[in-house]
Amino acid sequence: MMKKSLLLVAMAAMVVAMGCSKERKWGAKEREELRQELRAYRDMVYLDNLAEAEFDLFSGDVVEAIEIDYPVYTTFIEMPGRGDTVEVYVVSTIVEELNANPHNMRNIYPYPYLVEQGVLPSGLNHQAQRAFYDCLSHKVKRYYPSTAAFFDAIVSSSDTPMPIVEMQQECAAGLFDWGVEIDETVVVE
Repeated sequence: MMKKSLLLVAMAAMVVAMGCSKERKWGAKEREELRQELRAYRDMVYLDNLAEAEFDLFSGDVVEAIEIDYPVYTTFIEMPGRGDTVEVYVVSTIVEELNANPHNMRNIYPYPYLVEQGVLPSGLNHQAQRAFYDCLSHKVKRYYPSTAAFFDAIVSSSDTPMPIVEMQQECAAGLFDWGVEIDETVVVE
C-alpha cells in the first residue's frame, strides 16, 4: 500500500513537472516580447548608432544570455527589479562587444558624428577611418582600467568626456601626420 502511494505521488509529480516544464521554457513569443522591450534602449550610447540588422543581432544576444541564466520564463518575468536586470544584461553585452572588437568603437563615435564635431574631415577612406579607430581604442584601453569603466564614463555624461575628446584629437592629429589620403568619392550620410 505504501509503495503504491509513493508510486502514485511520484507519477503525479512527474506529470505536473512535465506539464509545467513546457510552460516554463521560453518560446518564440516570449523572446520577441523581450526583443521589443529592448527597443527602449535604442537611445543609449552605442545602440543608437547601430543599423537595424546590427541591433537585431545585439538584442538576440541579450535575449539569449537572459534565457540561459533564467531558463524558467515565469521566474524571469515575475522577478522584482526585472528592468534593472535587463539593463545589466544590455550593458554587459555592450562591454563584451567592445572587448571583442575595438572597432565597435565606431558605433559609439560614428564617423559622421566626428566629422560634424570637427574631429575628422569628411571623405576619409576606409583605411584612414580604421587607423583612427585603432588609435582611439588603444588610447582608451590604456586610459581606462576596464571596458566597464570606459562605458560608465561615457554613459554618465551627456557630452563626450574630456579625456575622450583629447584622445580623439590626438589620434586625428597623428593620422594626418601619417599622410593618409582623403578619398573624395566617399559619401557621408
